[in-house]
Amino acid sequence: MQPTTSDLSPLVYAIATMDTKGEELNFVAEQLKTQGLSVATIDVGTLDPPSIEPSITRDTVARCNPNTNALRCEDRGQAIQAMSDALQTFLSNEHRSGRVAGVIGLGGTGGTALVCPAMAVLPIGLPKVMVSTVGGGDVSAFVGGSDIVMFPSIVDVAGLNQVSTKILSNAAHALAGMVSIPSPTSTARPAIGMTMFGVTTTCATAVRVALEAEGLDPLVFHATGTGGRAMDKLVESKLIRGVLDITTTEVADEVVGGIFPAGPSRFDAIIESGVPYVMSLGALDMVNFRARSTVPEKFDDRLLHVHNPQITLMRTTPDENREIARWIAAKVNRSTAELAILIPEKGVSALDAPGQPFFDAEADEALFSELERCVDTTPKRTVRRLPYHINDPEFANALTGTFRSMWNLSQDGSA
Repeated sequence: MQPTTSDLSPLVYAIATMDTKGEELNFVAEQLKTQGLSVATIDVGTLDPPSIEPSITRDTVARCNPNTNALRCEDRGQAIQAMSDALQTFLSNEHRSGRVAGVIGLGGTGGTALVCPAMAVLPIGLPKVMVSTVGGGDVSAFVGGSDIVMFPSIVDVAGLNQVSTKILSNAAHALAGMVSIPSPTSTARPAIGMTMFGVTTTCATAVRVALEAEGLDPLVFHATGTGGRAMDKLVESKLIRGVLDITTTEVADEVVGGIFPAGPSRFDAIIESGVPYVMSLGALDMVNFRARSTVPEKFDDRLLHVHNPQITLMRTTPDENREIARWIAAKVNRSTAELAILIPEKGVSALDAPGQPFFDAEADEALFSELERCVDTTPKRTVRRLPYHINDPEFANALTGTFRSMWNLSQDGSA
């Protein structure tokens, strides 16, 4: 018997536009049921009637968007967006009621763009699998900072054949494993978010070791755009209880146009959460590009450093650094909880040190002084210069000590 939304047990939700992918979604649902899971199929199609009756109709989902009825949009792009918004609300409501054990979606580019944002609103750790025709390419626009597992469909999701049945079966069984096999018991230690780049590893490692010694659970994120978004997502999900944002290099890529931006909402979730927050300026001396041949022509006269065959770094200029400082200040000036920015006066990365290719005291000073000028300091929002390089032990100690003071205050309930 097909489960309904009135059942009390959590369900695996299988989602697709069932006017074109009903047979394929039904196959996935049957594979999940063979593993003993309760499954509900969701139709998010906006065109023809579904080929197979779903557990949850498109009308039910569409009603979750009070602003736009996806089924009345003549433009396909508008219909997909409206249905995606509706699906986000539907899944959020189902999750709050304890109904969601896991989610699997099928789609081409349109279906992937529709389903993934709804998956992304669900908490980190809740199983999510998307079988997609774009799964083998750059999926950062679809996955963002979430933990969606992308399965390349290999062939189009268009009928059941000897390839598609294998792929769909593998994806279903992967989700079944995630749902059915208990995760290891989580540590009782409070999780603390940290950001790191190769050129700030010495600092971040020292801070991580110190936090571990104090009974905290530091989670280190590689500051490559997706890392910052993932950290923000975990803060938003209340899984991270404090942040040491040592490496804010993603802002340089956001402002100048590199390949590792975290997007315009970077810092927002942290600031809005009110968790203890210590920030520094790690790797803001660089903008990231891929191989040297991919660097935009307008930057041909700039100081470039080939980090490896796949990554080329560009030194930021004084003007760019002032713009970066203003971008950061506009964010932190909205904070109401404890926030401290520590400035390493002798350099912000391993490449920004005497004798290293990106050492530029003038460019650094432009960053530091503009940040000091633009940040509205208060007793809770401070900016402090320290006469150290970011990878000096003394700077790591200062970061740890500042965070420790904030953390202790927050635990006392007096922050």
